[in-house]
Amino acid sequence: MAETFLPHKAEILKITQETGSNLNIKTFRVRFVDEEVMKSFSFLPGQFMETTVFGVGEAPFGFASSPTEKDFFEFSVKETGLVTEALHNLKEGDLIGIRGPYGNGFPVEKARGKNIVFIGGGIGLAPLRSLINYVLDEQNRGEFGRVQMLHAFRSPEDTLYNYDYSFWEGAPNTTVKYTIDNPAEGWEHLVGFPHTLLASELECELPGTKFFTCGPPIMIKFVTEELRKMGIAPADIITTLEMKMSCGLGKCGRCNIGHKYICKDGPVFTLEELDQMPDEF
Repeated sequence: MAETFLPHKAEILKITQETGSNLNIKTFRVRFVDEEVMKSFSFLPGQFMETTVFGVGEAPFGFASSPTEKDFFEFSVKETGLVTEALHNLKEGDLIGIRGPYGNGFPVEKARGKNIVFIGGGIGLAPLRSLINYVLDEQNRGEFGRVQMLHAFRSPEDTLYNYDYSFWEGAPNTTVKYTIDNPAEGWEHLVGFPHTLLASELECELPGTKFFTCGPPIMIKFVTEELRKMGIAPADIITTLEMKMSCGLGKCGRCNIGHKYICKDGPVFTLEELDQMPDEF
């Protein structure tokens, strides 16, 4: 989209309350007011946008919808501060500002023809959802191999995108599993942290497999370490680092780690790239 330094007005079409606990996560479906802007807008799974609540401020959020959706795009927001609280107080029909897209996105081309494993944790499932729905889209599914997913949540009340589960589970050559931290009444899926379940619940040694993981920093750390121990090449382990991002343009310096800016050089990195960076992430 041209003039990505300036926000364009977008209407909130739909707000979905995702979680039922104190995490308070909502998903916003929006489209640009200017139809010409909407027609020319495109993004890659893994990229992010800067979202403005007029009179309050702006904050970066990753795309949670597939770029194959042409009539709208979505992002998910956990209420944590001033801008996110203001977003949560908005209603369907309200206007916000959007600028972007920014960042490098997931290496989709390198994943074509490959088997894929998705490992998501909490709100970290949002950027993965963009890629998951892209890969499983009917027009793209034949370009990728076997798909396996392991999605981790704190509790049953914290699960996200329940309305996608039937689509994911019904996709060809696709396996989906869910886990929570501790046992809970009525929960019929897995229990345990994702890194402890990788070896037993996923076929991770399939040749040519790409691993995409996103979640809390501590989850990413343990998952990537476990995959490394299992012999997965660091170049085949891909994650996102969205912490500390602010301006989206590499100007404020807030997301600087070593010689990299998360917003400009990321937010998507392979473990091979992260190995060359300081341990701050």
